[in-house]
Amino acid sequence: MTYTYIGKDRRRIEDPRLLVGRGGYIADLKVPGMLHAAILRSPLPHAWIRSVDATEALKLPGVVAVLTGEDCKAKLNPCMSFGPATITQYPLAVDKVRYVGEAVAAVVAESRYLAEDGVDLLKVDYQELPPVTDPMAAMQPGSALLHEEHGSNIGYERTFEFGDVNAAFADADLVVEDTLHWGRCAGMPMETTGAVARPGFNGVLEISCNSLNFSYFCFLIAATLRIPSNKLTLRPVPAGGSFGSKLAAHKVPTLAGFLALQTGRPVSYIEDRLDHLTNSDHHGCDRFYEARMGFRADGTIVGLDIDVVDDYGAYMQFGVGHHGNAFSQVVGPYRFRDVRYRLRAVVTDKCQQGAYRGFGSEVHNWVLERLVDQGAARLGLAPEEIRRRNFIQPDQFPYRIPGGNLYDSGDYPAVLDKALSMIDLDRWRREQKRLREEEGRCIGIGLATTQERSVFSATEFWFLLEKPTFPLTSSPESATVTIDPTGSFQLLLHCQSMWGNSPETVGATVLAEEFGIPPESVNVRYADSAHALPGTGPGGSRYTAMVAGAIRGASRKLRDKLLRIAAHTLEVPPDDLELVDARVQVRGEPETGLTIAELAGTAYFFALNLPEGMTSGLEESYTYDHPYTTLPAPDGSDLGVFYPIMGHACHIAVVEVDPDTGIVSFLDYVAVHDAGTIVNPRSLGGHVTGGAVQGIGTTLYEELAYDENGQFQSPTFRDYLIPTAGEAPAFRIGHVQTPSPFTEYGIKGGGEGGRMVAPAAVSGAVDDALREYGMRVRRLPVKPSEIVATVQAGRSNS
Repeated sequence: MTYTYIGKDRRRIEDPRLLVGRGGYIADLKVPGMLHAAILRSPLPHAWIRSVDATEALKLPGVVAVLTGEDCKAKLNPCMSFGPATITQYPLAVDKVRYVGEAVAAVVAESRYLAEDGVDLLKVDYQELPPVTDPMAAMQPGSALLHEEHGSNIGYERTFEFGDVNAAFADADLVVEDTLHWGRCAGMPMETTGAVARPGFNGVLEISCNSLNFSYFCFLIAATLRIPSNKLTLRPVPAGGSFGSKLAAHKVPTLAGFLALQTGRPVSYIEDRLDHLTNSDHHGCDRFYEARMGFRADGTIVGLDIDVVDDYGAYMQFGVGHHGNAFSQVVGPYRFRDVRYRLRAVVTDKCQQGAYRGFGSEVHNWVLERLVDQGAARLGLAPEEIRRRNFIQPDQFPYRIPGGNLYDSGDYPAVLDKALSMIDLDRWRREQKRLREEEGRCIGIGLATTQERSVFSATEFWFLLEKPTFPLTSSPESATVTIDPTGSFQLLLHCQSMWGNSPETVGATVLAEEFGIPPESVNVRYADSAHALPGTGPGGSRYTAMVAGAIRGASRKLRDKLLRIAAHTLEVPPDDLELVDARVQVRGEPETGLTIAELAGTAYFFALNLPEGMTSGLEESYTYDHPYTTLPAPDGSDLGVFYPIMGHACHIAVVEVDPDTGIVSFLDYVAVHDAGTIVNPRSLGGHVTGGAVQGIGTTLYEELAYDENGQFQSPTFRDYLIPTAGEAPAFRIGHVQTPSPFTEYGIKGGGEGGRMVAPAAVSGAVDDALREYGMRVRRLPVKPSEIVATVQAGRSNS
């Protein structure tokens, strides 16, 4: 279908105010009488808290209060969590600390400077406990327990099997095995998490925050604060980057609200960078795999066997939802039917996992592609050929995978073909050979084809549990469209304002498409939790598809009202009318009609001219629920359809590796994505580029490291290395569009795509560059020292 605005490159509506420094972030919010909080953090990974002495801190002029875990325990309920009920968490550590950096006490003062000075005066008496840092050792009998009430350091353990895995492997001509480790890293937004809380005179606590799910989880924060949900209002403040880190950033607004209630004054708490690195609650996955894949002699994949131990850190705020994401695309783009997946989620003395772009599915993609690459090498097949032989074919969609999830649509061979045509693979392979022979340079080519699930159903949050305590099934999005008396458009979004996914540009584009108005004419606003309709907010590459559905639903209701007013005024049947370029006109007689502005004037000011029974005004709201989902089977044999809007991508990376320094540099990089119908190619290209750079960081640079004693080794950006523009390749981006049959306009998600693919492509390229030395990337990030050690070992054995 041809659209007027959808699918065209457009400058973002959000950008002008950001470029002139008027984004309105949380640190810009100033409230009269506002206090500031600073946090004392634990220097120990595991210890009982015997006492906190605040005597000297409270003597400091300007210090108003000191709150500890004991205050939290007495006056709060535990923080919201989707993990085991026996693993509880508060905004400040209660009874014991469980990782370096955990919050122990909060000092509230007239300025942040005074609050920090007060922190320095606190004295804590700790009783040290053995640190639990190795997840394998943590599972063994006799290991020190992080949560005595839970009784084990295994937070969750279950084996899923679909099909007959033993039979599949018995019949395989080749079985490849690998031991893999995906190390922990995290999204590093320019803006950290923050909140400003103020108690109101009417008994309502107002918290302004940059958490993305401000309305979805509002009642849970109220429950923690022990106040009625109608006495808490969360106000969205623009989020300066998230990448998952602010998906459900609940502890910061909860703590700010608690401090405001205790002091009776507004309180601001904004993480500094040290807070964010050590205690952000959004460290990414830290997984150890024993993985097997079976093949027939012709390269056909017959089965997958996964045994994964996941180091969750000290708490489990999202339960094991990271693996729900993996299950949504457990076979990748391939046709095999037999899968076994054993999961053990372990708690250790580290910061807990949260959401990071991909939320666990990017890790599974990497494992799949590592095994496929190994199978191709063993069978003597080119990387592109083994994938082509296993792809789900276009005529097989919608395609149900083992476990029950559904892939809505796709053309995987077309995506691969487009990537191959853009990279000119034959030329690069000739150049690779020439440079190796003539100049001794190590050039590698890596190719990966992977999935990008999008638009989650709420059943993802509970199907991994045999008996979910709260089996919610709603994850909607809402929008309110208003046409004012002059015919101008207002759009009210019921979510957080997250600049990265361009909500205002998307919303204005959809309204422009529906009504034939200039996108720039739309004014976009955001509701707070007291006024918000049901909304889930950004996350899981869902927002563009879902908010487009909500806006289109509200628009259809408004269009119907406009047509009825016009029909009544023009004395023609509504079916004889059409809306074209902001004007309702008679079909076949375009000269007979009324503009939206004329109809709006009637709707607001001339009630007696309206059809009988119609009320004045032009405002409609719509809540768009998930477009296609089913419940899991009670016996666990089918996990249901919970993430069916399935994107796909192929990345091809060409790298050069210096065998003497281990430094990896990029010579070429092609990324082709299928995100269904593209709303704004410019924005999607930004998503692909940013995500791919983060994937490169995961592969080569970024590591949130702990030593064997539980001490955090990456507290600053001098230690935690983020790739800059100098390390990033000049991406060349292409698109293939297979519209979803389930969403409005056929939109699929694209927000996480780059990071879902880049680690596998870059790992394959590094292997290829150093194949003669026996290079095999099994651990991320792959460090220069590891590359050099592999090369030296290979040289000594040759």
